[in-house]
Amino acid sequence: MGPSKCGTLATAVTVICTVTLLVTPGVTFANPTPTPMPSLSPSAPLPETRDLKAVRKQLDQLYHDAAVATDAYNAAEEASKKQSARIIELAKENVKLQHKVAYLKDRAGAAVRAQYRTGAMLPEARLILSDDPQMLLDNAAILLQGERAIHGLIEEMIRAQQDLEQYAKDASAQWQKLEGQRQTKAAAAKEVARQIAAAERLEARLEKKEKERLAQLEREAELRAQTAWLNTGVLKNSKGQATEAGMRAAQFAMDQLGKPYVWGAEGPDSYDCSGLTSQAWAAAGHPIVRTSQEQWNWLKRVDIKDMRPGDLIIYFEDASHVGMYIGDGAMIHAPRPGRNVTIAGAGSMPILGVVRPGA
Repeated sequence: MGPSKCGTLATAVTVICTVTLLVTPGVTFANPTPTPMPSLSPSAPLPETRDLKAVRKQLDQLYHDAAVATDAYNAAEEASKKQSARIIELAKENVKLQHKVAYLKDRAGAAVRAQYRTGAMLPEARLILSDDPQMLLDNAAILLQGERAIHGLIEEMIRAQQDLEQYAKDASAQWQKLEGQRQTKAAAAKEVARQIAAAERLEARLEKKEKERLAQLEREAELRAQTAWLNTGVLKNSKGQATEAGMRAAQFAMDQLGKPYVWGAEGPDSYDCSGLTSQAWAAAGHPIVRTSQEQWNWLKRVDIKDMRPGDLIIYFEDASHVGMYIGDGAMIHAPRPGRNVTIAGAGSMPILGVVRPGA
């Protein structure tokens, strides 16, 4: 990575640290982990309320549910891509086998025709009636070779036909799976739209000053959570040094700052949370699984005190959100609908754990 890119990353980290880490020493705050709320039905009437703290909790829950549905959509999308690729692969193999079966049939037919081309008398009869001992031996060897060749061709043709039937069955099974994933994806997409629409309806009821106050409450809550997290001393002895790949991934993510969150998006103009992290690591030369839940389940887990730039921080108990650590207690992420890719305190949301791509 060139000096200019490293400088860009360092400058951004310095800015976010100035915002998130300059807090009054010794001040303590309440536990930043929010109390779990029951799922809200987007079709249910929204309560008439001007309690902005209650509104914030409702919005958090709605966008959280949208994130869960987005993960389900992304997982179904990835499965559909794999199954479509497998169907194409099976179709190509099917065509090859069809050509092979036709070729073997031609060869077997030609071999049989060649053995009987000399006349109506069977080769066995000609062999027995021969008076020449040497011819007798030569004909016996040729006859044996011919029969073995024909039997071999027939056996190979039978195996090819069986393979052809199996490929057809596999393709049929993959088509059924693909259809199931399409239905799952459609249902997830509908659920995402419902949750986001409910959040937008709730926000639309607020006046301008209320929206500004709501944004201020969110910033204050994030700062309290970040401060409480840092006050635990979790980063006191942190010595994680970024690898070259980790710095490339972090720089890619930094280059996306300001681009809008769009659920299901993987760039280049917009991203969802795991779309940003997966594309960042793909750009670094280490492709990873697509969704935040898959990233939590499949990537190597590391202690928070050992995390380094490029590592992924998984949030909430259901692993429904992910951000990328960029150092000095900060991370970059695509937050939610209506927001842009931004830098935030790594402890501004409840952390489930940390995973390391490329390990």
